[in-house]
Amino acid sequence: MNRVSVFLSFLFIVFILSGCSKSDDCNIPKIEEKWPVVNTDSIFIDLNNSILEKKRKQIDALVEKTRRATNLNGTVLYAENGRIVYERAIGYNDLRYRGKKKPLKINDVFQISSDSKMFTAEAVLMLVQQGLIDLNADIRTYIPEWPYEGITTRHLLNHRSGLSRYETLADEKWRDKKIPLTNELMIGLYVKYKPSPYFKPDNGFHYCNINYALAASVVERVTKKKFGDFVDENIFKPLSMDSSFVYMMNPDTTVPTYFPRGIQGHYIRKRTRFAENEYLNGVTGDKMVFTNVEDMLLFNNAIDYGLLLPDSTQKMMFEPGSTKRRKNADNYGLGWRISGKHKGCAFHYGWWKGYRSMVLRDNVHNRLLVLLTNTDKGANSENFWKILCDIKTEIPKSSVNISYLETKNGCRFPNSGYRNR
Repeated sequence: MNRVSVFLSFLFIVFILSGCSKSDDCNIPKIEEKWPVVNTDSIFIDLNNSILEKKRKQIDALVEKTRRATNLNGTVLYAENGRIVYERAIGYNDLRYRGKKKPLKINDVFQISSDSKMFTAEAVLMLVQQGLIDLNADIRTYIPEWPYEGITTRHLLNHRSGLSRYETLADEKWRDKKIPLTNELMIGLYVKYKPSPYFKPDNGFHYCNINYALAASVVERVTKKKFGDFVDENIFKPLSMDSSFVYMMNPDTTVPTYFPRGIQGHYIRKRTRFAENEYLNGVTGDKMVFTNVEDMLLFNNAIDYGLLLPDSTQKMMFEPGSTKRRKNADNYGLGWRISGKHKGCAFHYGWWKGYRSMVLRDNVHNRLLVLLTNTDKGANSENFWKILCDIKTEIPKSSVNISYLETKNGCRFPNSGYRNR
């Protein structure tokens, strides 16, 4: 159609409309405006999907290889740049019977054994930030009756106190094994029997559960709260770690046969059986955190974004605690082992009474791998390190909705520097 034709058509329409009175609609039908409903999913293309799918297949191949080789039974999560790339529940929650079994779910809660130590270190550092704990002060500042001098909270967190195992002391001196041993009662055993330390404070490194049990006791003395209550109020609830808790027992009760919450652990023998609860489980700080893989991601996001602590304090967790170590040997920070083989990586393994777990962090590439199991026969860590350290396929960054957490929980993260990043 040429320009003249268009112009004449326009004049004709104007003439028709001008001949209509206000009372006469000229029989022109009214057009009801309706916006079409468009499914945005049909027009939106996530260019990252192919990368994510490739990464998931690579991870699943290694997880499946481990499952076949070790009878892996648990849950696994891999996240990169704040994004869950892979998660899978493998096996069953009760392995005792060969009949119909209930499969594990990704949100099932496991005891994470010694991986609990990272929460103990976080709790201590929060009180350091508030000026309530001095890492370099003698712990008798907080526990006056403690019978050994020269031990600081830093020594405890770095496993450089030289103290002997409370498990051995309790095995010999705690007569009624049906009554829970708590942190306060554990302190009483050391005060009464004064077992000889392995070495003088800061004179060596020895990984020992007494260190973190005693660090939890420092938290209790300073805050006048049970350690589990402090962690719940100051870590779990603010971060929406709704499935997580610290298992605690009262000293005036007998030890329950099994844990009332969470997936039960197993001893894998010729005849598989539940790992029964016991009196040592009344001691917290070194163990007894129950959580799931997605809550562990929330905690690690808090570390990455400085939600609970300023970066200057938070980074202390990953600073080596022992200066004299063999080349490429692992070191220990505050609640985390620092890998000598995998530069820029920190990790922790857990193993206690029917549970095994591992948490691997790549602080350079912002990666996290969490494995939680309910058996005492753990999976070999080699394939999981391969997953963490594979830099061939990098995942684009994703956002973490910190403001949503603050709004949901009615709290603020005043120490966080995430808004400035």
